[in-house]
Amino acid sequence: MRRLLRDDVVKTVDRADEVTIAQIIGTGATVEELAEAQAWLANDEPMINDLRPLAHGRVRELVDILSELEEDSDEQGPAEPGSTSAVS
Repeated sequence: MRRLLRDDVVKTVDRADEVTIAQIIGTGATVEELAEAQAWLANDEPMINDLRPLAHGRVRELVDILSELEEDSDEQGPAEPGSTSAVS
C-alpha cells in the first residue's frame, strides 16, 4: 500500500487548499485509506450494512479533515447570479 503523494490528493479531493493537502499527507495515510474515508463521507449506510467497523485511525483523521473541507464549502454558499464565480 502506497502512501499518499500530493498529486493523489489534488486528483481526488476537490477544493483542497495547500494547508488541507499538507494535513492529509501528514496523516501518513495510504491511497486506499483516502478512498475509504471518501466512501464514509459519501454515504455511510452501505459501509455499515457491510458490517464494517466505524472509521478509526488514519481513516478517521481523513474523515475529519475532509468533513471540515465540506463544511467550509457549504458555509460559502452558492455564488451570486452575475458574479464571476457563478456558473452559467
